[in-house]
Amino acid sequence: MSELEKKIKIEKHLDVTELDGEKVMIDFETGKYFIIKGSGNDIWDNLSDGITISDIVETLLKIYDVDKDTCSQSVLAFIKKMEEYKFVSLY
Repeated sequence: MSELEKKIKIEKHLDVTELDGEKVMIDFETGKYFIIKGSGNDIWDNLSDGITISDIVETLLKIYDVDKDTCSQSVLAFIKKMEEYKFVSLY
């Protein structure tokens, strides 16, 4: 199975607030906060249990003028970062 076909499982629900086009996410368990802007907002908005990375890529390709390879790599990098923080897991 390719990385793009893996499904996402949300492991931790964060408190998310919108501020001037950015998302501020707070993990109350660790006390850490994160700011997401740009296409990261759209990736985060599309995260749901069972969605594939490929599904998110296809959605973003309808929004942004970017080639599929670049979009796929950006989405994968974002999801991997969320996985490092244990916000999501892939299966």
